[in-house]
Amino acid sequence: MNRTADITPQHKTGIKPLYFVLLLVALTGLFLVNLALGSVDIPVKDIVHILLGGESTADAWQKIIINIRIPRAVTAIFAGCALSVGGLLMQTLFRNPLAGPSVLGITAGASLGVAIVMLAGGTITSIFAIQQLSAMGSWVIVIAASLGSAAVLLLILLISIKVRDNVTLLIIGLMIGNLTIALVSIWQYFSRPEQIQDYLIWTFGSLGGVPLDQLWILAVVSLIGGGIAMALSKPLNGLLLGENYARSMGLSVTGSRIWIIVSTSLLAGGITAFCGPIGFVGIAVPHLTRSLMGTNDHRVLIPATLLMGAILLLGCDIIAQVPGSTTTLPISAVTSMVGSPVVIWVIIQRKNLQASF
Repeated sequence: MNRTADITPQHKTGIKPLYFVLLLVALTGLFLVNLALGSVDIPVKDIVHILLGGESTADAWQKIIINIRIPRAVTAIFAGCALSVGGLLMQTLFRNPLAGPSVLGITAGASLGVAIVMLAGGTITSIFAIQQLSAMGSWVIVIAASLGSAAVLLLILLISIKVRDNVTLLIIGLMIGNLTIALVSIWQYFSRPEQIQDYLIWTFGSLGGVPLDQLWILAVVSLIGGGIAMALSKPLNGLLLGENYARSMGLSVTGSRIWIIVSTSLLAGGITAFCGPIGFVGIAVPHLTRSLMGTNDHRVLIPATLLMGAILLLGCDIIAQVPGSTTTLPISAVTSMVGSPVVIWVIIQRKNLQASF
């Protein structure tokens, strides 16, 4: 990955430090707001005091913040970062503005992997029961989801050897996604309603199901996947210029594809395993980031996409918690309702998303 020359498209580069500062400020603000929301009102000054390692005026507040709200907010940050970067990798790999983990069936592949784990042994096991067994239970789910994602992505890439048209490839990805969903549906059809209740709840998406003692697993998987993506910045810039041109500049296209598969599988599979399928984020955030930064240089886009994804999912989680009530909406539904109008606005403003590829 490091032998490539500087193949960055120079006419579209540029780092905007002020934008990164503003994104960090927004991320910090939304993180604090997210911690302040819930059925129990806790003053922001107490939240900050607890975050700095101090003692709260009420023991219950400290337990709520540390054991419930911090894991939820941190999960939102990791999920937003991972799904956004996964979408960016897919859009660059396929050079298609509509590509993303959920569109190409990668998220559905992760769901199939989780469903297979729940079917292991000829009986249906609650995903939450598996996670509660130990950290090993969570690792099993993460590995199954990542393998499911990788299998779907690998199948699409194999087909791409024969099919070069991006739109056709996108339709094939949609069909593969529908096929995996159909397999899960057959399993659900032959199951009793009480047996699949937990799985159905999991499919709605949730950021509040990761226990504090297993948060590090989510962090490790996300950091490995994100680290690989960061190391792929130059190869990704090369792929934007076309495979033939990238090869002429010394880029190993096959090697880059394999690493992109590994990174995307870890990012999409790991998050789907813990939070359920969350749509929209992977396809929308890269477009929002390109619109904000005005560049397609992945050395800028990847860190900016990380921040933008975390901000978006924290914001959506705040809306999902319905401030002022005890109701919590499915996070996947909220990301679609909030994000779709934003994406439509970006498309209308930029008029030609394909120009970025």
